[in-house]
Amino acid sequence: MKVVALYPGTFDPITNGHTDLVRRAARLFDEVIIAVAANPQKQPLFDLAERVQLARAVTADIKGVSVTGFDNLLVDCVRQHQAKVILRGLR
Repeated sequence: MKVVALYPGTFDPITNGHTDLVRRAARLFDEVIIAVAANPQKQPLFDLAERVQLARAVTADIKGVSVTGFDNLLVDCVRQHQAKVILRGLR
């Protein structure tokens, strides 16, 4: 059974800490999806398309990782991608 992990966040911008977590997760799960959130209540430094592109650029060398943007509820994004795991980092 393929295990998909979804890593949601605003990633404004994506950091080395985010990338480290993605690298670790890619060793544990079959697929890791970075889900970049569009949050209308925040004023991000970069717009959604730029944040998605930045995340794709810094994770391009990691096998099994993809990046998508989303503007709906997290649970809907999880269902859409059939993820079994939600990744969260600690500060």
